[in-house]
Amino acid sequence: MPTFLDSTDTDFEARFAALLTMKREDSPDVDDAVAAIIADVRKRGDAAVCELTSKYDRLDLKPETMRVTAAEVEAAAAQVLPEDHAALELAAARIRAYHERQMPEDAQWTDETGATLGWRWGPVDAAGLYVPGGLASYPSSVLMNAIPARVAGVGRLVMCVPTPDNILNPLVLLAAQISGVTEIYRIGGAQAIAAMAYGTDTIAPVDKITGPGNAFVAAAKRRVFGRVGIDMIAGPSEILVIADGDNDPDWIAVDLLSQAEHDESAQSILITDDAAFGQAVVKAVDARLKTLERAHIAGPSWRDFGAVVTVRDLNEAAILSNRVAPEHLELAVADPDTLATKITHAGAIFLGQWTPEAIGDYIGGPNHVLPTARSARFSSGLSVMDFVKRTTMARMTPESLRAIGPSAVRLATSESLEAHGLSVQSRLDKLNR
Repeated sequence: MPTFLDSTDTDFEARFAALLTMKREDSPDVDDAVAAIIADVRKRGDAAVCELTSKYDRLDLKPETMRVTAAEVEAAAAQVLPEDHAALELAAARIRAYHERQMPEDAQWTDETGATLGWRWGPVDAAGLYVPGGLASYPSSVLMNAIPARVAGVGRLVMCVPTPDNILNPLVLLAAQISGVTEIYRIGGAQAIAAMAYGTDTIAPVDKITGPGNAFVAAAKRRVFGRVGIDMIAGPSEILVIADGDNDPDWIAVDLLSQAEHDESAQSILITDDAAFGQAVVKAVDARLKTLERAHIAGPSWRDFGAVVTVRDLNEAAILSNRVAPEHLELAVADPDTLATKITHAGAIFLGQWTPEAIGDYIGGPNHVLPTARSARFSSGLSVMDFVKRTTMARMTPESLRAIGPSAVRLATSESLEAHGLSVQSRLDKLNR
């Protein structure tokens, strides 16, 4: 059974705090193993990648067979049903249109001293996209990672996807083709992250790595950060639904299960101001679990990490939601827009009972790569901004240097950085002669 909380109970604060600090990452500590893998790839390159792929994915590779060929991509795309192809194209178009609006603008102006200031934006040269493979193959993740990079202007998109037993998912390859991925390699795990970060004879290094993965992938991304940029360290999926009593309990039940079926460590929370409705949702979840194909995953997730929180009113619901800072937040209430103004921390917000979170996973347009584990308090979901960087621009004139240069000299002197001051003062001296 999930955890039941009521904000009027005397022990509520302690129990809610325990819910917030619940450790859901049940993977053993893999950091030492990942460190060894990265060191091996840095030292032996392709040979290490091939050996590790044989060990973990039961796939024997040579450097010349690591890359998925264009012919393989075309053959895989031809296997996809026309209806599935059309769905991917529609999703890609919507994701592209949404992210095109995120592109930042360059700026330039002249201030009162005559100095010209501004900034310009430019893409990273190469991005590495990690896509889960095997049992967890997600063509939607390809679209969500590759399309923002393409919109940003990234020229080289490298995709690594593990292919246990050499089984390639046709939908994943088609999604890569639609998204403009330029290179695909049939490798995964920490060895793929290391190869993209440091490069091998076959795989040239990238500048930024994005995409979800298992504990080994997360640990590897953490370790290579600094050598390359990364998007985030993603944990198990999470959803919080704030719902009033004027909802179909079964709708809310399947919304909760939509994240629970991802992972036994995923978390689904319902906050409601109607206790009877909360109980109705629990009954609906129990009924759905009897027939759900992934009940063996969703059931333990709901049992071990699920929660139903009854609150006095929706204002209190918003306060608690902000403390959770959920990855996905559904506002299934009569006036979601007003409630949304009270939400300060959430990866993505889904407004109204006709907007299930699953729409955001596939076809809505906004990115589904989102901050987890309360990191929405300080970070955002994947966007075009993850693939561009800002360069500041400044131009002094003799007049502007004469106006502000003496203050620069003063500050340099106060920091005992003589050459700093001299680099400005020497120019001022020429102006004053």
